[in-house]
Amino acid sequence: MEDDPVLSDILLNFLGETYSVDYAFNAEEVYALLEKNSYDLFIFDINVSGQNGLELLEELHSFANNTPTIFITAYNDTKHLQKAFDAGAHDYIKKPFELEELSVRIESTKRLFHIESNTLELIGENIFFNPQTKEIQNAGKSISLGAKDALLLAYFLKNQKRVISNEELMQNVWDYDSMPSDATLRSHIRTLREIIGKEKIKTIRAEGYIYE
Repeated sequence: MEDDPVLSDILLNFLGETYSVDYAFNAEEVYALLEKNSYDLFIFDINVSGQNGLELLEELHSFANNTPTIFITAYNDTKHLQKAFDAGAHDYIKKPFELEELSVRIESTKRLFHIESNTLELIGENIFFNPQTKEIQNAGKSISLGAKDALLLAYFLKNQKRVISNEELMQNVWDYDSMPSDATLRSHIRTLREIIGKEKIKTIRAEGYIYE
């Protein structure tokens, strides 16, 4: 999210050489994109029109969206630096900056949060998941997942070994205006268990699910 058209074009061209990138001018456009997509990383400017980057990140966290976030900003004071980290930022880069510096910070965040691009993730004995193709490879056989099943599995993998409520799963996988019923969520969980093994996703009564 960046409201400087020149800088946004530079960043889109640079990041688009390596990553799949979506652009938002303001917070309203961010929410519109989140209704259709999930992301591995946010890069937000602080000082944009309307809801600023700090307020946006705080609100996203209130919805249990804890996507890693790097702030870019023209502010040079420690007050805004502290506010950024208090809001939940994982890194902070001051304008003007070299594109190589942004690249280094992205790579650091990827390592910290185990974010990989177009790679297979081992999720069981001889079982791999490719989040880009939405496929499970099990003992040499390829199984295609539905879009929601793939998003659910990817979210579980990013949040292993912690209890995730039904509400958190729904808010991070479904569009805001098309929330599923608990029965629909259970159906998707059942599908994943049949493919990757029942022991991987455990039900925590009255709390939600945990991926182990």
